[in-house]
Amino acid sequence: MLIFQILGGCFIQNRFNTRFIARTAIIAAIYAALTVGLAPISYMALQFRLSEMLVLLAFVNPAFAPGLVLGTFIANLFSPIGMIDVIFGTIATIMSIRYMIISKNIWIASLFPTIFNGIIIGAELHFVYSLPLALTILQVAAGEFVVVTILGVPLMKALLKNKAFKEKIEK
Repeated sequence: MLIFQILGGCFIQNRFNTRFIARTAIIAAIYAALTVGLAPISYMALQFRLSEMLVLLAFVNPAFAPGLVLGTFIANLFSPIGMIDVIFGTIATIMSIRYMIISKNIWIASLFPTIFNGIIIGAELHFVYSLPLALTILQVAAGEFVVVTILGVPLMKALLKNKAFKEKIEK
């Protein structure tokens, strides 16, 4: 629903143009390439999906959401879990981004991927591999917290101090 709202807003605002399509494709490609390229640390319970730092772009500009969702979808096609991860991993990203967009504080926004991925991916791994539910949720959430909150927020704040970078992503 969120993606349709964002895309609908792009149509209404006449923003569904070549720039929007290119940005969506680039973000999706970067997310998928980072995830798949770093596969040993991108999948399973102890995951440090460095590509998840990119979700903070949706906090700054919701127009990045479609690329992030598409990137997650593509990256999860390579998951050892298969279609279950494609479906539920993508849902976790959509839910995270939805709440990030309405958040007013980047630190609070960074917690939504921790919460949604921890619960959804943790439960997914529990049901597929019979891993202990609470432990798996905590492991996924911890990895997400480290990548998005501890590493991602300071990096994004530093990047936003760069006037050229800020202008490019806010358009």
